[in-house]
Amino acid sequence: MRPQIKNYLSVTKKEWNGMVVLIILIAIVLLAPYMFQAKHKDNIINFKAFDKAITDSDKTEYLPARDEASAGSRNVRPAALFKFNPNNLPLAGWIKLGLTEHQAEVIKHYEQNGGRFYTKGDVQKMYSVSPAEYKILEPYINLPDGAAYHTKKVKPGEAIEINTADSARLTMIHGIGPAFARRIVHYRERVGGFYNKEQLKEVYGIDEQKYNQIKADIAVDGRHVIKVNINTATFNELKRFPYLSYKQMDAIVAYRDEHGNYSALNDLKNIAILNDGILRKIGPYLVFK
Repeated sequence: MRPQIKNYLSVTKKEWNGMVVLIILIAIVLLAPYMFQAKHKDNIINFKAFDKAITDSDKTEYLPARDEASAGSRNVRPAALFKFNPNNLPLAGWIKLGLTEHQAEVIKHYEQNGGRFYTKGDVQKMYSVSPAEYKILEPYINLPDGAAYHTKKVKPGEAIEINTADSARLTMIHGIGPAFARRIVHYRERVGGFYNKEQLKEVYGIDEQKYNQIKADIAVDGRHVIKVNINTATFNELKRFPYLSYKQMDAIVAYRDEHGNYSALNDLKNIAILNDGILRKIGPYLVFK
């Protein structure tokens, strides 16, 4: 029995060497963190210098950036403040006041779509101008004090003439916000003005329900409709009408070239692909000379 136990517990030289190596590796793994910590002492943070940097940064006033594109190019404050009327102020003027080129372009785009500033509050409604920036600019705006013009609504019995109103004035109509106002102006410019109220139903988003909501607040003066001389109009000039297809435009020009000038709307009835419904829509925009 004893020889069997002795043989079982005996260790060869090769096995003993392996055990020694394993013990050394375990010791190295256990001691490694302590050795690393001894060689890399923590640096002591200089809190006095840190506090001084924070204090210095608080003394500098930066205008809040409105977007990532402008954050990198923001000036510390407007470079040159001056009295200004925001209506038709050149792009360079807005930039001189401290806005970025992107912010100024947003404002100019608003004007190009029929927007207008009536009070100082109208400048504040521009999403590209932050509250902090408006607070700096407000004393220099050469407009009456007051809330944004578009927040006012027409009183009962009053009406907005939709051929002359800009987008800001159109928002005075009950049920018309900035988005609808821009669409109305865009469509009006395309067709050349409205000759009756119901044409508003041709504007995207204005259905029968919306039209019934707004019709009491609107008026139409047909004298502001821009007309086209049908006897000189080119194909491109006729393209402004959403009522005509390209084939119908070609037919109008071709018939005129073959048979001579039109003398009245009834002459267009000779073109087979023009029905009475289309002629009623384009008739108020045509002159025959």
